[in-house]
Amino acid sequence: MKFLRRLLILILTIILLINITTIAKYIFPMKYRDYIDMYANEHKLDPYFVAAVIKTESNFKKDAASKKNAQGLMQITPETGEWVAEKMGMKDFNIDDLKDPETNIKMGCWYLNNLKEEFDGNMDLVLAAYNGGRGNVQKWLKDSEHSKDGESLHYIPFKETDKYVKKVKAIYNIYRFLYRS
Repeated sequence: MKFLRRLLILILTIILLINITTIAKYIFPMKYRDYIDMYANEHKLDPYFVAAVIKTESNFKKDAASKKNAQGLMQITPETGEWVAEKMGMKDFNIDDLKDPETNIKMGCWYLNNLKEEFDGNMDLVLAAYNGGRGNVQKWLKDSEHSKDGESLHYIPFKETDKYVKKVKAIYNIYRFLYRS
């Protein structure tokens, strides 16, 4: 009986190890990959970074809406959506367009790149600004309580934003591991 039990555990362990990548890809999907690849490349972003933002923001649910009325895959607020649409020259933009996966990813990638340019490619600052607001990040960088050098943050005062930055970075590493060829 003990032998059969150990054999069963061994077989189940082998099956699990063989299928671990498949299971992980189920938990960390790469939906809308064509749009992610296209707009990430267009805006000089790592597609796995964009996927990590989407996973964190909406878990790839295109109809996701937050309490603050952020919409779609990348959880873009109507105010940010209108601002991005204006900057991108999207004349017929409607708030409902944020629920369209392609439009949401296109605008979200543009916005991430805009933040990337503002914060000199520091992706921690990009994530902090995406979640906590660019104005807050600019203010924190000028405050020695939050930034020792004015170029990076050693302390993020918003707990939600601090957790967000750490979570996206962890998920980014998972996406890189799972999907890099």
